[in-house]
Amino acid sequence: MADFPKIMHTAIDTTDCRGLAEFYRQFLGAHYRPGDEPPTDGTPDDADWLVLVDDDGRRLLAFQQVDRLERTTWPEHDVPMQMHLDLSVPSSEELERHRGRAEALGATLVLDRSDDEDEPLYVLADPSGHPFCICVI
Repeated sequence: MADFPKIMHTAIDTTDCRGLAEFYRQFLGAHYRPGDEPPTDGTPDDADWLVLVDDDGRRLLAFQQVDRLERTTWPEHDVPMQMHLDLSVPSSEELERHRGRAEALGATLVLDRSDDEDEPLYVLADPSGHPFCICVI
């Protein structure tokens, strides 16, 4: 018997399930859970729940299709952030490289603290508007 529950994955709402899963799959170098891959036989991709896993098959993120999603207005608080992911990189050079990769995949820059001496970081929004941070740790 387990003493405590374990986090299985973080589920993220989106109006474009496959599109957001693809963004994070490419950005994180993740893989689809077996059976969640895009169809290759010409059938419509009507996925409403997708899971990404790491190289060892451990769940990372899940994506849930919703009809409507109001984008956060952070850093204003009219529509709160509600959740965000924090990702770490080992150097300022890697911070710049991964910011460029994220933007090339469709992310937008929300906050630039890359010149912070204690913890350089960028806050970006994924294609569905969910904020995520890339920090030098």
